[in-house]
Amino acid sequence: MHRSWATAFVPSRSPAPTGAGGKLLPTRDLAAGWILVVLIAVPAWALTIGQARDMGVEPGTMGMALPLFLLLWVTMMAAMMLPSMAPVAITWVRGIGRQSSGWARVARNVEFVGGYLLVWTAFGLLAYGALAVTGGLVDDHPTAGRWIGSIAFLLAGLYQLGPLKHVCLRHCRDPLGHLVRYAGFRRPARDLRVGVHHGAYCVGCCAGLMVVLVPLGVMNVAAMAALALVIFLEKLWSRGLLLTGVVGVAFLVLAVLAPFQDWLLPGLQGSMPSMGGM
Repeated sequence: MHRSWATAFVPSRSPAPTGAGGKLLPTRDLAAGWILVVLIAVPAWALTIGQARDMGVEPGTMGMALPLFLLLWVTMMAAMMLPSMAPVAITWVRGIGRQSSGWARVARNVEFVGGYLLVWTAFGLLAYGALAVTGGLVDDHPTAGRWIGSIAFLLAGLYQLGPLKHVCLRHCRDPLGHLVRYAGFRRPARDLRVGVHHGAYCVGCCAGLMVVLVPLGVMNVAAMAALALVIFLEKLWSRGLLLTGVVGVAFLVLAVLAPFQDWLLPGLQGSMPSMGGM
């Protein structure tokens, strides 16, 4: 590890907490970073809400081709994930700023962000496949949506309470040790590797929450906002681990209710008959 990189993560003055157990940045740098996060996240939310208003909530991929879906997916992830991963991103970008300048600095920042979004794009491929399969099942067997929704909530609840979720969440809640480890990554493409590595932990932390977009609707703005809030609190709130368990139990309850409550399944209804018509 280069000494200069290790010192890039040591606060110079007035440290402010950026995650559970971590005091990574001076208050001034942290404030500037959060302003930048807002400037990126707000347009991403505006684009997502505008597109969702035009498309509505329907089963499956809603007729979207894969490239368009991935474009919307990455925009959604930028809106939902950026506030919760801001402490790590701001700290790493600050380290880049101490080591590089000019176009080299820009290129390294692009590498880092690109690596992070690359992981979420790969996850988007899986999401597209899952939505295509569930959408086809609902089209062929309308009543299947109830059981698909129940299974989705069940899987999400079990994941929330499982060990992989907690391993990834611990990484996201206390990233200082990992940032120092990242400083030891060798070139080439060190910043790309950092983005991919942290993105993989972020996907592992949020995968279960993303599963509930199948029954709730992938373009359901209210569901996206609620999940974004849960993700933010899980990573940055002092009681985030407790919230993870509460959300997991809530999903298990919804898994039991889903076959009998159509309002829980806006993303799977389509032409599904009401319970009274069965």
